[in-house]
Amino acid sequence: MRSLLFATVSLGLLAACTPQADMAEEDMASEDTMAAKGDDMTAGTVDYGPILAGEHRSDENRARDRYRRPAETLAFFGLEPGMTVVEIGPGGGWYTEIIAPAVGPEGRLYAAHNDPASSERAAAGVARFAEKLAGSDAYAGTELAIFSGGELNTPDGAADMVLTFRNVHNWYMGDVAETAFSSFYDALKPGGVLGVVEHRLPETSDDELQKTSGYMKQSAVIAMAEAAGFKLVEASEINANPNDTADYPKGVWTLPPRFAEGETDRAKYAAIGESDRMTLKFVKPAA
Repeated sequence: MRSLLFATVSLGLLAACTPQADMAEEDMASEDTMAAKGDDMTAGTVDYGPILAGEHRSDENRARDRYRRPAETLAFFGLEPGMTVVEIGPGGGWYTEIIAPAVGPEGRLYAAHNDPASSERAAAGVARFAEKLAGSDAYAGTELAIFSGGELNTPDGAADMVLTFRNVHNWYMGDVAETAFSSFYDALKPGGVLGVVEHRLPETSDDELQKTSGYMKQSAVIAMAEAAGFKLVEASEINANPNDTADYPKGVWTLPPRFAEGETDRAKYAAIGESDRMTLKFVKPAA
């Protein structure tokens, strides 16, 4: 694993960065998706109700809970207070808003972004994220880290859990997926958990679509993780969407929240909702 210094950036320097479009997490929900699910939000020893309703979350982000089912997803992965967690590619911090207060003041969350030195876009994204962290005590245990070229700079063997949400297709298209999964394996303690949520391509689809559509076959993601040494514990349908046919003009980005086709068939895509997603729990075998 590459040894890198942790990202430490002053807010004054970050404020000088030019705001640009961030990656997947930044997109906001449309008015068509403004209803939140009202299930029991207590899972394990974490009460997600107050977290999901917290003032540190925007109405737009709360509106997406109905599609992302964060309480159920994080409970499935086994997130608990006091854990050391690495979130890969947090983007604008949609999941960070929930993970950080869930691990609590006794835990630690490493938010692993692209290297801000790699481009103006990366620097601007990290700037916005750092300002977000500074704006609420909910992120008291959160530190910036770097995930670049599939390599992670958090301490080896220190994490109880590594989490990634809708990122695997980017690594696959960038030819760094093998490196990424190996980095996650190194970052985890023996017995640590890797949690993966990813847009799901039907197993009968052409493999080549994984290079362009933003969707991945579940079998392919499992194979990547197992090649790195992980063992699959369980697959869940928590984030399944049977209305998603995964065959759109502009791939997964055709659906909300991106609506890549603009106003073309917008109502149809809004009715489908966000993508069908696999939810996979892996473990690093104990030594």
